[in-house]
Amino acid sequence: MLFKQQALLRQKLFVLGSLAIGSLLYLVARVGSLDRLQPLCPIDGRFGPRSQDDIPLRALQFKRGLLHEFRKGNATKEQIRLHNLVQQLPKAIIIGVRKGGTRALLEMLNLHPAVVKASQEIHFFDNDENYAKGIEWYRKKMPFSYPHQITIEKSPAYFITEEVPERIYKMNSSIKLLIIVREPTTRAISDYTQVLEGKERKNKTYYKFEKLAIDPNTCEVNTKYKAVRTSIYTKHLERWLKYFPIEQFHIVDGDRLITEPLPELQLVEKFLNLPPRISQYNLYFNATRGFYCLRFNVVFNKCLAGSKGRIHPEVDTSVITKLRKFFHPFNQKFYQITGRTFNWP
Repeated sequence: MLFKQQALLRQKLFVLGSLAIGSLLYLVARVGSLDRLQPLCPIDGRFGPRSQDDIPLRALQFKRGLLHEFRKGNATKEQIRLHNLVQQLPKAIIIGVRKGGTRALLEMLNLHPAVVKASQEIHFFDNDENYAKGIEWYRKKMPFSYPHQITIEKSPAYFITEEVPERIYKMNSSIKLLIIVREPTTRAISDYTQVLEGKERKNKTYYKFEKLAIDPNTCEVNTKYKAVRTSIYTKHLERWLKYFPIEQFHIVDGDRLITEPLPELQLVEKFLNLPPRISQYNLYFNATRGFYCLRFNVVFNKCLAGSKGRIHPEVDTSVITKLRKFFHPFNQKFYQITGRTFNWP
């Protein structure tokens, strides 16, 4: 019995060995024949040279990695030269408004392979000390990028600072300007909430929103309160229009960017003359956070910082009504100037 089992095992091993040798000989012959064959239609020739605009998002992750290393200062001058990297002045700036969604807009636009963002707010044009350092100082604050890409920075204080329009005009009179707005009363309360959180973190007390937004002497809206002034969008925009035509501005709906970001981003792509590259694949709703997060590829996702989407304090409804009534005529004028209407009360 044992002898039969051993014989059967030897027979199986012989068959398997023969199959293995046969397969190996076939592969050797096949490789030899492939080496002699010339492709009828090479891949490159079949599709033609690929332009920078045709590069898909996932194909640029290697380049994004390089740019990240260079931003950290881990690159030599030779590496920068070899990769043809430059620090370019921005061709578009998100100039405001504060608490309108400027950070979300910047991060979402960074999904586009032709866009490179300045990670920090530079505050060049609104800060006299920084502005005195000159345009080359500003340029060196920009991230490394490839020549075909456009650099975008955001500093929401630009929108409300008087000197900024003229200063930006002197740098580039044809620059494209992005303004992201939210319903004015909601934006003012969000502004207050951010300041309140900072005070509480330092164990400092702070007035209630109602006391700041309403003048106690007149019981009318307190236009000296910065959060209120910032929400009078048309007043600030009129100052910008002394230097730039309305065609150089694009208004982004910050409320819609939260609930339905893709259509807003597609409008910005068109305004910036960018080929459409951002898709629904790049945006997914995070139910835990209650916001859309960003998907660069199958392994790299990003959500905005936890400080975004703070819970607003309850505000007296009569104060909200008074503020909305106050903002209404300014909103109507804003619609008229920009040609974009919002469903604000």
